Amino acid sequence: MLGWALTFLVVALIAGALGFGGIAGASAGIAQILFFIFIVLFVVAMIARAVRGRPPV
Repeated sequence: MLGWALTFLVVALIAGALGFGGIAGASAGIAQILFFIFIVLFVVAMIARAVRGRPPV
């Protein structure tokens, strides 16, 4: 998921540099949403791992 977020970020940067504001805004928004979903899932996985008795990485 982090890979997809980075891909959309790169697309947004390239589109912004070429002057495609709408595409750049949409890609940046998608990248932001995917990044926050990744962070939430990462935190949930770390809590679940700690609850099961294994120390966090």
